[in-house]
This record gives sequence, C-alpha cells and structure tokens, in this order.
Amino acid sequence: MNFEQYFTGLRGKRIAVLGLGVSNRPLVRLLLEYGCDVTGCDRTPMDKLDSDVLELGCQLQVGDGYLDGLEADIVFRTPGMHPANPALEELRRRGAKITSEMEVFFEVCPCHTIAVTGSDGKTTTTTLISEMLKAAGHTVWLGGNIGTPLLPLCRQMKPEDYAVVELSSFQLMDMERSPERAVVTNLAPNHLDVHKDMDEYVDAKKNIFRFQSPSDLLVLNADNTITDGFTGNGITRKFSRIATGDAMVRNGIICRDGVEVLDTGDILIPGVHNIENYMAAMLAVEGLVDDDTIRAVAKTFGGVEHRIELVRIKDGVRFYNDSIASSPSRTIAGLRSFPEKVILIAGGYDKHIPYDVLGPEICAHVKKLFLGGATGPQIRKAVEQCGEGQPEIIDCGDFESAVRAAAAAAVSGDVVLMSPASAAFDQFKNFMVRGDFYKKLVMEL
Repeated sequence: MNFEQYFTGLRGKRIAVLGLGVSNRPLVRLLLEYGCDVTGCDRTPMDKLDSDVLELGCQLQVGDGYLDGLEADIVFRTPGMHPANPALEELRRRGAKITSEMEVFFEVCPCHTIAVTGSDGKTTTTTLISEMLKAAGHTVWLGGNIGTPLLPLCRQMKPEDYAVVELSSFQLMDMERSPERAVVTNLAPNHLDVHKDMDEYVDAKKNIFRFQSPSDLLVLNADNTITDGFTGNGITRKFSRIATGDAMVRNGIICRDGVEVLDTGDILIPGVHNIENYMAAMLAVEGLVDDDTIRAVAKTFGGVEHRIELVRIKDGVRFYNDSIASSPSRTIAGLRSFPEKVILIAGGYDKHIPYDVLGPEICAHVKKLFLGGATGPQIRKAVEQCGEGQPEIIDCGDFESAVRAAAAAAVSGDVVLMSPASAAFDQFKNFMVRGDFYKKLVMEL
C-alpha cells in the first residue's frame, strides 16, 4: 500500500495518538490533513502542555486517566508504551487496531530501507551508514529512534533513495515488517524496567529481520553470544573484532572477505567499540559505497553528540560527555576508549538491570569515581565486591554535585568522563537534556 492509499483510507475514522511529544506532532498534523477525527492523548495535564500541542487542532484527552473511556478505530501507540498495556488491551477488545508511526512507515515507505538496532552503538552505526551513503552520492533520509519522524516525509521520498532508520526494542515490539538491510550491533540486558524479561527484549529485537525476504541482508555481531546465534531468512554477514567474520580486524586493519579496507588508526572517533560500528556499517552498505568513500568518512566523521563527545579542555583536563551511556555495557565501552585511568561520573535512574559486570571494569579503568542518583549504591556495591584495585569512591547524591566534585578533583592530564551507566529519568527528561546540562556545567567552570 502506498502513502496516499493508506491515509485516504483513514478519512473519517476515529484516530487516537498516544503521546504528544515532538515526534508524534507531525503525525497528528498529517492525520488532520487527511480529514481524520484525531484525539491526542498524553499524561501531561492541560495546564502543563506547551503552546505547540494546544495549537495542533485535535481533540485532547490529557492528565491522569488520559486513556480512560477512550474511543478509537485506530490507535497510534507511543514507543515507550508496552503493547500489553491494559488500556491498549481494552481498546483491542473493543475492536481498535493498535499500530505505530514506525510500523506504518515501513508499510508505506516508497524507497530502500536500512535499519539498525542493538543495545549499544546503534545511533553511531546508523549515522555512519547515512554518512557513507551520502558521501557516495545517494539521497538519504535519516530518522526513527535517532530523532526525526520519517512517516510525514514519505511524500518527498523517491524509489532510489535510502531511508536509514534506528529502531529501539519498543518500536520493534509489534512490528510485522522488516527492512531490506538490517543490522543488530549487539545485545545485553537493557530496558528491563519496561520489558517483562530479557527474553521479551531479545524477541522484540528479532523483528528487525524476522520478516525479511531471501534476498535481504542481515548484519550481525559474531562476538556477541546472543546475536551470533540469530538466524535470518536472507543473506547473513557477520563482523568480529576479536575472532573471525566477514568483516574482521587483522593487524590493525579492517578487512572484508580478506581484503584490507580501513586502517583502524584512520578512524577519527575514539574507542574499540567504534571499530565494531565501522565494521557493521561497512557490511550494511556493501555494494552501495566504495572503499575509498568509507575511508574518507572515517577520517572526517567526528562522532554523534552525547557519545564520548569532547566538551572542553580546561587547564589540561579533558571533559567528555557520554550521556548516551544508559547501561553498564555502554559505560564499559566508554571506559575502554581511553588508554589512561579516568575520573568517572556515574549513576542515575534505575532500569532494574544488573551492575555486577561494571565493577571490574571500573577497577581497571577508573582512578576516582563520583556517584549520584538512584543507581549510585548499586554501582558502589559492584565495585566493592571486586576486592583490590578499587578507585576512590565519592557519593555525591545528585548529578550536579557529582560533576562539580569531579571537576574540582581533576588535575592537568586527567580525563573526566560523564558516562552514567544509567538512564536519566530520575533527574532529567532524557539523556540529551542530561548531556546538555553537563556541557553547560563544564563550560561554566
């Protein structure tokens, strides 16, 4: 079904859009444009809604109990809401179809699709794929979980274009379509505050390739036990930093099928995990981007904001913003990016994931640890269980106190790394707001 057919078919239907954040507002406008009866639903009370929401022109059902008594033919689920939410189950029982902006996008998208998911590295890998394709002369539409809603842009897309999409487990949970080229960077425990267990989390990720055809491509991490065990319907290519794969590292050079492609020393962004991201991207664009273009991107691409982002060098101290690190595995990757021991700022919202794996890494890579937030005690416990080699640990209570204390303790030559191993929701709206606040504090030093 094409875009026009889908939205024309909605005319006159009762549509509920759950969540009125920035990403869903273009969807509301689009539905209203096609004559739909739209109700925008959000937990935020009426007096706290910003003017942009009030000016959308749809009916509003907001505040506590915002889903009570909701009547709709079609419901666009916000990604953060579990498909088994009781309110959604009740709507299904009454005949409503539950869908999402991303699910409809894959149904009506007129161009080629490449999508990336994983616990870590998906934003950088998605961006790398986009940069490589653009450098090779292709028209690219970058979006999904990375920030830009793609569905309203479908009317501008041409068949020869490429939509490069980052997908979270929440977006994938009830997807019934897969992209032509899919990448799973790695998998580790994450978002277990929303998913009922690890099995559900992994199963959601599988939807990125579950519905592929035999001619489609699946790129997997051979070094990750979970992803290495995946089996797709189409062509499978694997990358490996420590063993063997279709893309692998040999004597400091990334090789594809035994052919040298990229010297890892030419990769501008730091960290061995970014070598993995480059291998994943390289396999994803195989046949679409030549090796010279891949090398050119590696030498010029400076990374994505909030991902081991160099904020400032002050009095010989380097301050890095790694606010995206909302899980232990992400923070471990950040710690391993530096040859020296760092001053680490960690702790935040509790997603109910284990921290035991983080303790030994902190002992190996951190000389002073500043903790704040709900997960601070868990991180401290993980470190203290390691026995010898523990860094000095300072409990600071909240994020700002931890940043200021870490900055005060740093001397010339030190690296101060804000990599929380925790989500931001205890003190901030999201990891981007946390990262921006950290940068503000650092620039004010």
